[in-house]
Amino acid sequence: MDFITRIFPNFNNFLIVFGPAAFGIVCHEVAHGYAAYRLGDPTAKALGRLTLNPLKHIDPMGTLMFLLTALMGPFVFGWAKPVPFQPRFFRNPRNGIVLVAIAGPLANFAVALLCAFIYVGTLVFATKYMPNSHSTSLLFLVKASEAGIFINCALAWFNLMPIPPLDGSHVLSRFLPRQLAVQYEQLARYGFLILIFLLYFRVLTPIILPLIQTSYSVILAIPAFVFGVTL
Repeated sequence: MDFITRIFPNFNNFLIVFGPAAFGIVCHEVAHGYAAYRLGDPTAKALGRLTLNPLKHIDPMGTLMFLLTALMGPFVFGWAKPVPFQPRFFRNPRNGIVLVAIAGPLANFAVALLCAFIYVGTLVFATKYMPNSHSTSLLFLVKASEAGIFINCALAWFNLMPIPPLDGSHVLSRFLPRQLAVQYEQLARYGFLILIFLLYFRVLTPIILPLIQTSYSVILAIPAFVFGVTL
C-alpha cells in the first residue's frame, strides 16, 4: 500500500470517493433514461439502460479519465455512457428534453440526501453504541458517505452548467429562439475541450463551489433534524 500511495498520492482518497462517485454517475444516467421512458420513449428500456448495473453504463474513455484524474488530480473528471433518448416520442419534445435533462441532476441530489442519512445515522449509531470504537469500517463509511454528499452535489451543479452538452445547456436552449438554440447546441462538438479547459484552469470553481457548499449544508441539515442532532 505504501508503494502505491507513493506513486499515486491520492490513492487513499480515491478509495473513499470511488463508490459514491460511481453510484452517483450511474443514477444520473438511469434517471435520464427513466424520465424519457415515463414521457413515452422506450429507447433506454429497450437497450437495457434502466438498471443500476454499472457495467451497462461504463464508457471506457470516461472511466479511464476518471481513474487517472482521481489518482493524479489536480481535478477529477470522467463520465458514463450517455443514455440515448428520442424526443420524437414526447408529446412536447422541447419540454420533454428539459425534463429528461433535469432528471439527472435531481437524481444526484437524491443520492446526496441518501449519503447524508447514512453519514448522520452512522455517527449517531457509533456515538450511542460504540463510543470508544476505532472501527476502520465505520470510519470508512463515515468518510465515504460524507464524500458522497459533496460529490453528488458537485455532479448535480456541474451538469446544470449551461455548457453544451451538459444538462444545463438543454434547459437554457429551451428558452432561446429556435435559430439561436440550434446555433448554441452546435457548441456541443467542442464541449469536451471547453470543459477540460474550464476544469483545468478552475474557471468554474468560484461559480460552482458556493452552490455546492450551500446545497451540502441544506441536505445535511435534513437528516440532522430527523435524528435530532447538531453537527
